[in-house]
Amino acid sequence: MRCWSFGRHPVARLHCGWSSGIGTWWARTTSWVEFPPQLLQQKPPDGWFRLQPFPRAEEDSGGNLGALRLKVRLTEDRVLPSQYYQPLTELLVGSVLQPVEDDAASPLALLEELTSGDCRQDLATKLVKLFLGRGLAGPFLDYLTRREVARTTDPNTLFRSNSLASKSMEQFMKLVGMRYLHEVLKPTVSRVFEEKKYMELDPCKMDLGRARRISFKGTPSEEQVRETSLGLLMGYLGPIVDAILGSVGRCPPAMRLAFRRLRQRVEERFPQAEQQDLKYLAISGFLFLRFFAPAILTPKLFDLRDQHADPQTSRSLLLLAKAVQSIGNLGQQLGQGKELWMAPLHPFLLQSVARVRDFLDQLVDVHGGDETGGPATALVPPSATMREGYLLKRKEQPAGLATRFAFKKRYFWLSGETFSYAKTPEWQTRTSIPVSHICAVERVDEGAFQLPHVMQVVTQDGAGALHTTYLQCKNVNDLNQWLSALRKASAPNPDKLASCHPGAFRSARWTCCLQAQRSAAGCSRTHSAVTLGDWSDPLDPDAETQMVYRQLLLGRDQLRLKLLEDLSVDTPPEADTGQGSGATEGVCSDALTRQREATTRLLEVLADLEQAHEEFRHQEQGTVAPRPLVP
Repeated sequence: MRCWSFGRHPVARLHCGWSSGIGTWWARTTSWVEFPPQLLQQKPPDGWFRLQPFPRAEEDSGGNLGALRLKVRLTEDRVLPSQYYQPLTELLVGSVLQPVEDDAASPLALLEELTSGDCRQDLATKLVKLFLGRGLAGPFLDYLTRREVARTTDPNTLFRSNSLASKSMEQFMKLVGMRYLHEVLKPTVSRVFEEKKYMELDPCKMDLGRARRISFKGTPSEEQVRETSLGLLMGYLGPIVDAILGSVGRCPPAMRLAFRRLRQRVEERFPQAEQQDLKYLAISGFLFLRFFAPAILTPKLFDLRDQHADPQTSRSLLLLAKAVQSIGNLGQQLGQGKELWMAPLHPFLLQSVARVRDFLDQLVDVHGGDETGGPATALVPPSATMREGYLLKRKEQPAGLATRFAFKKRYFWLSGETFSYAKTPEWQTRTSIPVSHICAVERVDEGAFQLPHVMQVVTQDGAGALHTTYLQCKNVNDLNQWLSALRKASAPNPDKLASCHPGAFRSARWTCCLQAQRSAAGCSRTHSAVTLGDWSDPLDPDAETQMVYRQLLLGRDQLRLKLLEDLSVDTPPEADTGQGSGATEGVCSDALTRQREATTRLLEVLADLEQAHEEFRHQEQGTVAPRPLVP
């Protein structure tokens, strides 16, 4: 879980689908581990903790609950008003707009040096969102690409590491290209899940008994299983490759422009004739190896499916992902002693390589300026369907009506503009709720209707009256996903409720707080920014810059040490040197001066932000913040 406090009110962002009580983390109401609030405030716990069952759950299971290992990270932060982040944002933006010769001396270069591998992906996501919101994602990626290509000596390692450049391009593709990926892969991936065909090429993993039950009469041989599996795999792999290689027109222009700049940088750095494949490998390494192949392997992580695959489907997806990865590698590693059982696919894979080169040539054949910035919800077009499926619906009704049977099954669609429903997906008449009218989306206590997995959507009509619709989901995962999607869609709405009732008004009182007035103020804080934290979260420049600030703050001692080292470097006295050495020393001195100035300015901005945080903290506590001493 990540908790954030936005100056005016605290906000939490949920990852991993677990809910939170005060000082307690709960696991689907059957197990728990408890931390004293003082411990969470002083020093976050780090280690393995036993998940204790509730007594009732232990009795029901006979005391044998098994074991569960859970890795949870809690981060709490305060996000200040926008004007406080303006100096830091200007420094970061200036880094990508400055002349190429100043790349190594920019604040962004200093940030890259301070970033460890553990937090590099989070930082890359925040930076891409920050620059994407300002219409500068292209120049930002180009800046990182220039630095990465310039320091690469072995072409075989180009973009193979988890550098900030690689992670940023990877996150950029997810942010702007997810709809494109769904259009290309979803039809075939859905077929694999629905048909559940047995496929296996590796003799060490073949289950002849399973193959007989599914596809043969009698006991099949390994050769028969291999031939059948090859035919099935080709039946899926062919459509996937055709869809990818025929998708030039559907690829987002921002991605195509980024790939064009990437290709140009690689060609400039490695112009030799024997290195001509590098311009293709650089792009296919991202598009195939870091985008399409991972989505095929784990469709749930890319929203291609709601649930993870069963073991056999996972194996089929793995075989398909391996094949797509080989195509993305332009067939360079085929037949080199690794996984020789993939040999039956080699003719098709090699045949596809030439098509991949043509596809990549067409992909980068694009012209136009940099992408422009957009509103906070630009990552998901307003008309696009964000989520759909069956829910049980109950309107706010008089307390005397039956509760359990008042829920009616309806099919719901959610886009950035409307939240609509009908009796079935094919039903012609739909009832629509404008997303702009949503002012709260919250869980409902299980005791309110004696039903689990219920949420409420509170809307406000033109007259200012509030209306509540109760919706029951099929399980906790479905509940979390609907909560997240509805909150993201309604994120720009200005009239959010600060509190609401997590119960229902029944028997002339609220089940949560027992107040007798239906119009009584809510007894529980709302959580408008609590989402699952995936790629489709709305752009939030302040929260993104706050995370960058925290990362810089962790490396502030390194920045100070670097500044002291730079200041201690004296220009060596002139001696008997060759002609031109003075000019070289001048260039080095200029670069060192620029780097020193960038470090000094960055430290000043960090100090100002730290002081602003102190002032807000003391305002909340009702004390006066001490002013920094001026020498």
